[in-house]
Amino acid sequence: MTSMTVNERPVHFDMDPQTPLLWALRDAANLTGTKYGCGVGDCGACMVLVDGEALRSCLVTLGEAEGRFITTIEGLSADRSHPVQQALVAEQAIQCGFCTPGIAMAAAALIGRNPEPTEAEIMAAIPNLCRCGVYPRLVRAVQRAGRVARRRERISAAPAPGIDPADAARAVPALGGGSGTSADD
Repeated sequence: MTSMTVNERPVHFDMDPQTPLLWALRDAANLTGTKYGCGVGDCGACMVLVDGEALRSCLVTLGEAEGRFITTIEGLSADRSHPVQQALVAEQAIQCGFCTPGIAMAAAALIGRNPEPTEAEIMAAIPNLCRCGVYPRLVRAVQRAGRVARRRERISAAPAPGIDPADAARAVPALGGGSGTSADD
């Protein structure tokens, strides 16, 4: 059994330690915001934070994640109030939305360590592929998120999710126990 903390909750996966973290999150924990894109680490759709570092979850095994702190897009903020989430919406840097969770996670890691990144730093820290081509708006969004994080700017809130966080937690097997996983409250 592999144990780690996912979105600030202890989780135990009764799965092969060689299973990619991506599949444990999606299939066993029902955290489907982490997307499967290419499966070989090229696209970044599966990006999560592992101990605060943006990593492609298709390349991290459960064994490598043992004892670590994992944050998925669902755990970034329950009410979409994270500066990156707010700025992505405000700058209209979201099109189809498939790549957005991975981009948001990479951007959150960047803003966490450097709230005033240059365009070159943004492009280096967010290697995610976006078929819709939001890159110019993405740069503006990340710079704006940095200003929000530094309290130099405010953004009107994006709409709240259509589900209460407590209801959402009940629907996530890893957060309430379920097949292949268990959680300690």
